[in-house]
Amino acid sequence: MVLALEFPPISHLIEWPDFWLKGNELFGINKVVALMWISVALVSAFYLTAARKKQLVPTGVQNVAEAAVDFIREGIIMQTMGRDGLVFTPFLLTIFSFVLVCNIWGIVPLAQMPVNARIALPMFMALLVWVLYNGIGIVKQGPIGYFKNIMFPPGVPKPIYLLLSPIEFVSTILVRPFSLAVRLFANMLAGHLILVSFAVLATALWDATYIGAIAPGGMLVALTAFEILVAFLQAYIFTILTAVFIGGALHPDH
Repeated sequence: MVLALEFPPISHLIEWPDFWLKGNELFGINKVVALMWISVALVSAFYLTAARKKQLVPTGVQNVAEAAVDFIREGIIMQTMGRDGLVFTPFLLTIFSFVLVCNIWGIVPLAQMPVNARIALPMFMALLVWVLYNGIGIVKQGPIGYFKNIMFPPGVPKPIYLLLSPIEFVSTILVRPFSLAVRLFANMLAGHLILVSFAVLATALWDATYIGAIAPGGMLVALTAFEILVAFLQAYIFTILTAVFIGGALHPDH
């Protein structure tokens, strides 16, 4: 017996047809866009519900929300920016929560598509971060001082600036947003492709022989659990890098 495996093409795994305003390249609504909007609604509803009853001893949703706030404040902001960065707690909390929810869709039945496996949303968020930390640096240090601190870090021998200055400029102005977006996109896309591959393999082997599907089926379950960790980790990495970039704009001497 010859086992034929038919893996769907990549385009079928990351591109979804519009179900509203079909054929409209600018305003067409597909599965990914719908999940993105649902993510916005879920994050907003969660924190609005948590803030509705401000109890001295938090319970339920308020307890989870306060734990998330403490995680962002103590685990990210105080470690990267210090007390000056506490003003950015709402922004970083929103970024972390939204990225996490968008990532989790990859393991939700029927949805099974991490929103950040499409490059558009990670790139938009990375550009938002780029505008924010560059804007803060220019306002805080002045245009000349900001670019001077980027291109001419103190304590470096002057001849080295010929090589270091253009590298630092390109890294800060061009590479950072690109790497921030691609890191999130590539990890979520890779996880999505791996899950689909083992799902196809397990289904094919199940049709051929039930016993043969045990190994790939077990791997699929294990990888699904691992993808939860990846979803959280990628949200954390995106958020902490954002905090590092903002902290560098606030404190150029560090």
